[in-house]
Amino acid sequence: MNAPHRKNLAELRSQRWLASDDIRGFAHRQRLQQQGLAREEFMDRPVVGIINTWSELSPCHAHLRERVQAVKRGVLQAGGYPFELPALSLGEVMVKPTTMIYRNFLAIEAEELLRSLPLDGVVLMGGCDKTTPGLVMGALSMDIPALFLPAGPMLNDRYKGQAVGAGTHTKKYWEQYSIGTIDQPEWIALEGRMTRAPGTCNTMGTASTMTSIVEAMGLALPGSTSIPAMDAGHTRMAWACGKRVVEMVWEDLKPSRFITRASFLNGLATWMALGGSTNAAVHLPAMAGRAGIPLGLDDFDAMAQRVPVIANLFPSGNRLMEDFHYAGGVPALLNKIAHVLDLGAGTVTGRSLGENIAGHVCSDDEVIRDPAAPLIVAPADCPEASMALAVVRGNLCPDGAVLKPSAATPSLLRHTGRALVFDSNAEMLAAVNDPDLDADENTVLVLRNGGPVGGPGMPEWGNLPIPKKLLKQGVRDMLRISDARMSGTHYGTCVLHVAPESAIGGPLALVRTGDLITLDIGERRLDVQLSEAEWAERRAAWTPPQQPYARGWTRIYQQQVAQADQGCDFATLAGNAPTPEPPIY
Repeated sequence: MNAPHRKNLAELRSQRWLASDDIRGFAHRQRLQQQGLAREEFMDRPVVGIINTWSELSPCHAHLRERVQAVKRGVLQAGGYPFELPALSLGEVMVKPTTMIYRNFLAIEAEELLRSLPLDGVVLMGGCDKTTPGLVMGALSMDIPALFLPAGPMLNDRYKGQAVGAGTHTKKYWEQYSIGTIDQPEWIALEGRMTRAPGTCNTMGTASTMTSIVEAMGLALPGSTSIPAMDAGHTRMAWACGKRVVEMVWEDLKPSRFITRASFLNGLATWMALGGSTNAAVHLPAMAGRAGIPLGLDDFDAMAQRVPVIANLFPSGNRLMEDFHYAGGVPALLNKIAHVLDLGAGTVTGRSLGENIAGHVCSDDEVIRDPAAPLIVAPADCPEASMALAVVRGNLCPDGAVLKPSAATPSLLRHTGRALVFDSNAEMLAAVNDPDLDADENTVLVLRNGGPVGGPGMPEWGNLPIPKKLLKQGVRDMLRISDARMSGTHYGTCVLHVAPESAIGGPLALVRTGDLITLDIGERRLDVQLSEAEWAERRAAWTPPQQPYARGWTRIYQQQVAQADQGCDFATLAGNAPTPEPPIY
């Protein structure tokens, strides 16, 4: 990586606010002193923002209020001055209708906080699913020195001698509770113990998928993303982030100086090796778009064919993030797939990715396996079953859809079945408890109106529950199709992100109960068996669903949002065209 230009004090961005002798400079310094700061505390040094997504309703980030103190110590000891900036907190479980509808909101907030205030660099504090891409999107657009501080995963739990993690086991135990194999007292006991400390999901859900990708891209310190949230090492890492960002300011090490297409491809390889969340298929195009870098579904499928799943983590495996950390974390995993990485890619450390991971050896080959002995041994008749992602197209999804073969049932990856169509999540949830539901294990469950516009916000409805009557018969997986997303902690043969979505007239809007649908993973096809004449007749009869949102953020979102295959960013936010610095009067 080429050595960046080293700035002097006069070149710092904050000096536009603080250094002038006019009335504006006077007012800025005056107001900082109004808070009890001495002039000497903030003058003649870099000013560092700390964007903190802490909230009392975001349990994944409950510890970030304390971690920010460690960041501030690092900034101060390195000669900078820190200012904490609260930002929208997107706790996945509590925020409704879905945090996805607010990802772009957070990206706007992060970008505009950085642009409008006297900041020379920033530490981005997040981790729960949409906070990571939202913060990174804003930072890439603003393009000042930025370093991502991951919230870290929660601690492990044990239940009847087995490792238990958030999300994956919640779904598993709910199925058992719903058919009576777990009673209510046991269910209540699980509720109070399965998530036993602050931090993000400890499975390889969307949170750890995205933070690991960001580390592999070079935007986080090496090894930082797997440190458990409540480990003392997490506090030390926060201090190191504060210390390092000050040096990044002097080095003018902003994202545009080292983030390239190679950085994103390194992130892709990491995603596949981890068996990570399908949600990354929405976030990565949006992030890359902010950097002006082309990246899309075909890149994802191509990388999935090159890199097998080697991380033994739920939902594809049977271990948790704490185990992954002890085994060596992301640096150890990257060394095992170094042959597919661009080791010369730059990072926030000022060193190359290869230099960052040198010497990081895996200490547990059962948790981080060798590519020659991957986690998933695919059956001979379905070699695709070992892949972390597959992209399908066809007359149901001409712009693409995704699924996670490594967490699916191989026999369902080549399947034809009769469609059972639901027009809403509420309709579907009511129907699956009907003991007389017209469905068997071969039925293809279809949920529409769950996309970016239709949801709205593309909620995590795509892991449609198995009908109760079939659960009682022992059925644990079915082919399920939707234009919604799925939690990264979940599993099953679920085709997701169908594009274009049904609410804007995509083909999914025209499917009817009883139609025959075929998934062929080998051919990467998803088709419904209809004649052209039938398609045309249904198209002519279709009318768009009424949307009740006449104003507010949701209305803005529905008018601006791109489709899933393009990353669901807003047209007015995408791209890397320069935005002028604010005038100071």
